[in-house]
Amino acid sequence: MPKIESFEKYSDAYDQWFNHHPDLYAAEIEAIRRLIPSAGAEGMEVGVGTGKFAVPLGITVGVEPSAKMASIAKSQGINVYSGVAEDLPFSDGRFDFVMMVTTICFVDDIVKSFKEACRVLKNNGFILIGFVDKESELGRQYSEKKESSKFYKDATFFSVPEVLSHLNTAGFIVSNILQTLIPGEVPNTILEGFGKGAFVVVKGIKNLSDGGRTIDKRPSP
Repeated sequence: MPKIESFEKYSDAYDQWFNHHPDLYAAEIEAIRRLIPSAGAEGMEVGVGTGKFAVPLGITVGVEPSAKMASIAKSQGINVYSGVAEDLPFSDGRFDFVMMVTTICFVDDIVKSFKEACRVLKNNGFILIGFVDKESELGRQYSEKKESSKFYKDATFFSVPEVLSHLNTAGFIVSNILQTLIPGEVPNTILEGFGKGAFVVVKGIKNLSDGGRTIDKRPSP
């Protein structure tokens, strides 16, 4: 069952968070942008929300279960489909890439969500996962305070190794990992790998050359 109650109630507050934290927002956008082709690739965002990531990244198609969030995204020019990550309303092999940003913590079944993303991707298409690493300081704070949070009380946070394992199971080869929001560094610092930054972006390539099985190319922390 989609975890949308808080987003229906507080959609405006969610949208305003990014306006009140422009440096953090810009760093997250830039980390994702570095892993997207500059032109010619059609992408779709799962959990598009209000369009805060899709719009600056040039993504015009999204899936969103919250009607209020979807309404805001539509006003930004996004073609929004009602649906959930585990059951995407698209045919097989439709997109060049699928993006999920701060979405995996709200899905009911992360592996099924990744498998659905794999299904709607073209061969050699890719998935981008942006999320708060639960093993980072910010991730630990979110976990400790989730019961009192408007948005994260129903969330399940993941570590980077957990996400890599789930992507592998779903049929992806991990090709790139970037991290940002690094304590002690300026907000726009972006580094390869994980273990330092709170916000991590993982890119996985759909690969069927080994019967759907993939090889985990995770870097050392």
